[in-house]
Amino acid sequence: MSAIKVVTSILKANDEINSLNKKMLDEKKIYVLNVMSSPGSGKTTILEKIISKLQADIKIAVIEGDPYTSIDAQRIEAKGVPVVQINTGGACHLDANMIKNAMDNLNLNEIELLIVENVGNLVCPAEFDVGEDIKVTVMSTTEGTYKPLKCPLAFEKSGLVILNKIDLVKYTNFDMDEFYKSVKSLNEKAIIFETSCTQDLGLAELCSWLKNKVREKRND
Repeated sequence: MSAIKVVTSILKANDEINSLNKKMLDEKKIYVLNVMSSPGSGKTTILEKIISKLQADIKIAVIEGDPYTSIDAQRIEAKGVPVVQINTGGACHLDANMIKNAMDNLNLNEIELLIVENVGNLVCPAEFDVGEDIKVTVMSTTEGTYKPLKCPLAFEKSGLVILNKIDLVKYTNFDMDEFYKSVKSLNEKAIIFETSCTQDLGLAELCSWLKNKVREKRND
């Protein structure tokens, strides 16, 4: 019984800070992605591709979540955009307070698109809103057809799903029809993009969609 109260208290506190984050980011008209995935999905590589394709037109910043290292943050920094590293010390997710503190290290007046790369985990991160406009789940075809059903909350809460490494489908038993069926059974409104970073497939379409969402918020 006490454990339930603790969890409820944590989520309530997070919701309060999330509301403050969202208010500030909306006032600045910054479009925010909260990107979630299992380790090895290609999430960071996708972000590198997005940055390369959009940074000439859109001011981008990234908040990187990782239990211990700054490896991914270094990769993003090499792309020439502002990046703040959050090391969780083993915690399996980012929360709203972490993002609030990270934003203190960014010039929000110089950002149009803020990308939060969450800790590699498809369970805990989905529980915590951080001020985002949209949650994004990235999964690869090598993770198996039924990953959405095994980690339902991430897919239920994600307005955007990116199916990565589609060039590897021919080497797996991945069933595309069953994947779409599973995602849509959890979230019929989810937008799905199929991508391959090695073959540069689907990335132009994804970036065009993101660019439109950023512009919509800027002009709102």
